Amino acid sequence: MAEPERAESVGPWTPGVVDATPAGALAAIGAGAYVVDDKGCIVAVNARAEQLLGRTAEHLVGQDAHDLLHRDARGHTLPTSRCSMRQAFHARRTEQAGGEWFAKGDGCLLPVSWLITPFDTGGPEPATLVVFHRDERARATSPLPEPGAVPLTELERLALLAETTTRLTSTLDVDETLRRLVALVLPRLADWAIVDLITERDEVWRSAVVHADGEMLVAHPELQGPMPPVPEESPMPLSRALRGVASTLAGPKTYQREPDSGIAVEQRRLFKATGIHSAAIVPIRSTREVLGALTLGRADKAGDYTDADLPLIEDIARRAALALDNARLYQRQRKVAETMQNHLLPQLPRLPGLKMIARYLPAPDASQVGGDWYDAFRLPDGATALAVGDVVGHDLEAAAGMAQVRNMLRAYAWSHQEPPSRIVDRLDEAVTHITSVPMATMIFARLEAADDGHWELCWTNAGHPPPLLISRDGLTRYLQDGHGILLGTGAGKARPDATTVLPPGSTLLLYTDGLIEAIGHSLDEGLERLRQHAAALVHRPMASFTDELLRRVRLTENDDDVALLVLRTPAEPGTP
Repeated sequence: MAEPERAESVGPWTPGVVDATPAGALAAIGAGAYVVDDKGCIVAVNARAEQLLGRTAEHLVGQDAHDLLHRDARGHTLPTSRCSMRQAFHARRTEQAGGEWFAKGDGCLLPVSWLITPFDTGGPEPATLVVFHRDERARATSPLPEPGAVPLTELERLALLAETTTRLTSTLDVDETLRRLVALVLPRLADWAIVDLITERDEVWRSAVVHADGEMLVAHPELQGPMPPVPEESPMPLSRALRGVASTLAGPKTYQREPDSGIAVEQRRLFKATGIHSAAIVPIRSTREVLGALTLGRADKAGDYTDADLPLIEDIARRAALALDNARLYQRQRKVAETMQNHLLPQLPRLPGLKMIARYLPAPDASQVGGDWYDAFRLPDGATALAVGDVVGHDLEAAAGMAQVRNMLRAYAWSHQEPPSRIVDRLDEAVTHITSVPMATMIFARLEAADDGHWELCWTNAGHPPPLLISRDGLTRYLQDGHGILLGTGAGKARPDATTVLPPGSTLLLYTDGLIEAIGHSLDEGLERLRQHAAALVHRPMASFTDELLRRVRLTENDDDVALLVLRTPAEPGTP
């Protein structure tokens, strides 16, 4: 705020002290009077102005007169674009008006008539004189509204919109978007927030009814739930908003008339239950469609919404619509990918004497749909093929790439009776040339019964975490051999094979990196965590072993999907 000019720059006055010169001076004016400098800051006042405004000269001098005093009839700060006195001040012209309002020091409004005119102080800088008196035609002095009814300044408005954009677009979950939206508007703009959403089946669902009790937000699930259909011709505010027609102000009287639809009945119930005396109802409308409606209500806060409040609420609703639209698209993508994965992930073959179980867990984030997969199938020579892999990426394209890799692997393994390394070499060449898969890791193995009744595993590892073998006594060993480069590099380097005999009663784990990796934890930590818990749980039945292992090993910070294939050999060689 600009400092007031000193005595020498404004002529014969000392700031805050009324002088009798030049001719007339302020003391001779029977009405309230003050002088402002070329920046609009008060440089002198008379005693009558102090009395009328309930402010001392020390509190007035140096202040911007417009910001400190000028108000509308509801006590709101008057925008400069609507202030006729401010416009006359900038134009350096004489003007007068009545029926306007100044803010007093005690928080009340003073109805005033005023005259403004350029004023010669005798100094080099221009000044302006304002003369005012109580306007007896206006209603008696009224209190300023409570802080909740005072509109945001332009800077606060822009800050709120920026915060809305940042917070709402940083999540891809519909429920989280609604929670953030409600927290943004309560209690700043209202003490009740209601969100009605139109589902993908064109049903209306009252998804959020939240009350600001001080700084605490309290949800009211008893007021939430399914709503009647949107009437096509209803003029009622919520119906118009849900059709995307217009934003509207409403109050209890709006819904006291005979209801024209089921939605009107629900709105009457809402106003009665919440005690809302003023509401602003705006559409939540994306570029493609109407997604719902946002209602802000005042029950505890003083003052009613006006048309001037609607543009800000509409801006917030538009940003909410963008976030909700994006969240719905991501969730739709996730659902498609999960459905595809569930259909593509195979039924496990039945192998005499062997127990096999598999699990697939999607990523917790709706946007993270990955390319993790497992497979197990019989080969023409009687062996069983085992595979687990991970296509790079976390989106629908990665899930589609997973399907391509899995199907090609099956085709090569069935048609070529070759070691695992040669099958994966063929797959790598095909992935590089005829698919859009950038890179992938995998383990491919052949499992077959030996003549002595034991089971022999032959495998190759294309850049994947190593299998874990656990004996029935809890001894563990990572199968580190057979390790080669991942798929999709185009290196053309030959891959190795490795072979081991699975001890009786042993358990073999093939898994993807989502099981052992998490932000803030090293790969070695994850491998050790898996080894430790697998050894502790190996005595359990297969289903219990697998589910408890997933619960213990997969960290809550994990943001990836997980595929897990578990195999257990018979306790005695050759037993069924």
